[in-house]
Amino acid sequence: MNHPLPDQYLTPEDLVVLLRLPSVETLYQWRRKGIGPRGFRAGRYIRYDPEAVRDWVQAQMAEAA
Repeated sequence: MNHPLPDQYLTPEDLVVLLRLPSVETLYQWRRKGIGPRGFRAGRYIRYDPEAVRDWVQAQMAEAA
């Protein structure tokens, strides 16, 4: 990711844009498989803590190295 993450909780749509994913469905598949960034439910909505996303990206980069 080339731009900093915001300080507010992120929506799945935010992550699709930030990670340049093909669709929200990709993110939902990752969530079902337990391989994507850790999210949480806020009522019926899924949200992502920017710090958890940052940690997940760092872990992905470390695995790739």
